[in-house]
Amino acid sequence: MPSKALVVIGRKHVNKYISTCIVLLHSGVDKLDIRARGQHIPKAIEVVEKLRKHYVIDLKVEDIRISSDMVAHHNEGLRRVSTIRILLSRGDQHG
Repeated sequence: MPSKALVVIGRKHVNKYISTCIVLLHSGVDKLDIRARGQHIPKAIEVVEKLRKHYVIDLKVEDIRISSDMVAHHNEGLRRVSTIRILLSRGDQHG
């Protein structure tokens, strides 16, 4: 049965998220669900691209979804914040 792990991108350095993803993949996780909001979206994309190009060659982008969430902001009431979800999976292990 395939397993899936969620990685939420935030304020840490890109390499921390890359390391986390590599550890998860080596521990048997088949799919990674990478998510980010607002200013962290470019970092999520960087994590995915570095993983694919330099670390896990058989990693495939299965799905990308963009949307927005309404988030309560301390002084401004509700605010719309962009979100991204990138679903990654290991390539075909057979062959």
